[in-house]
Amino acid sequence: MKFSNFLSLLIFISILILIGACSSITSSSVNEDFPTRSMTYSIPFDPGGQSDVEARRQQSYLEDTLGEKVLIEYKPGGGGSVGWTELVNKKSDGYFFAGFNIPHIILQPLANEDTGYSTEDLVPVSIFQTTPIGIAVAKDSNIKTLDDLIQKANDNPGNVTVSGSGTYSGHQITLMQIEELTDVEMKYVPSDGAAPSIQAFLGGNTEVVLGNSDDLIKYKDDMRILAIGTEESFEPLPDVPTFKEEGVDMTAGIDRGVAVPPGTDEEVISTLEDAFLKILDEEGVKDQMLEEGFQPKEMGHSESVEYIKEKTNEYENIMENME
Repeated sequence: MKFSNFLSLLIFISILILIGACSSITSSSVNEDFPTRSMTYSIPFDPGGQSDVEARRQQSYLEDTLGEKVLIEYKPGGGGSVGWTELVNKKSDGYFFAGFNIPHIILQPLANEDTGYSTEDLVPVSIFQTTPIGIAVAKDSNIKTLDDLIQKANDNPGNVTVSGSGTYSGHQITLMQIEELTDVEMKYVPSDGAAPSIQAFLGGNTEVVLGNSDDLIKYKDDMRILAIGTEESFEPLPDVPTFKEEGVDMTAGIDRGVAVPPGTDEEVISTLEDAFLKILDEEGVKDQMLEEGFQPKEMGHSESVEYIKEKTNEYENIMENME
């Protein structure tokens, strides 16, 4: 090789190395500076729901911590799947993130391969809240305990009607768990949302209701709550036993968190994770959640990833056994 050609090749290689180094430095600098402009917090449900309530609570704290505007927008449809499909196709720069619910993001892909997203596509930043699910009957019902309900369901297979919100939702999987663990069969009657399911029950259309903790608190004088899906006694409903205390070894609830698109840089995830988890340490925030019927939960990125894997295995087994 001629010296001039060798020199040209050497210069070319040096330039490539320099470009790579500069690119690495630039990328690192961008991540360290994140964020530098406003961000979008997408809620995959209608305004006014539980996910919206929590996002609105978080908004000002996020803006204070991150130093940029956080804009809340809504992308309802498909029980959340429209919004989650949008999320996984967004640019993975951290400027667009979306609320998510468990078990929805697990059950939807398990039940339908054409949801537009897979559970693994959603990269959790944190899980910050749980809405416990409880089971109740009418105030004047002759069913006094969970054991009474199980006995009636056992004596009348498929005839005890249970109101709940949505299909392949937290409410339906709760009923599946009860049926599997107690070897009974009940009839699930889904409604398009938590509020309609409560109203259907209060109107006498079903004998039993699976309700979110905030609704159970709101209507506690109009029903008899038999059990709730927390590990231990739920502070806002101290007289209500847990499923476990009633001999049914399960918990039940809807976990709420926030996720970013696949491929998002770890430093960006860490920045958002810190911002969301910091909110739970703010004075009065946990107390507000409990007063409203929500249970604070503190899981960062890594812990959330493992938790979703565990719940996926759990729900896969339940659905296989129910087929």
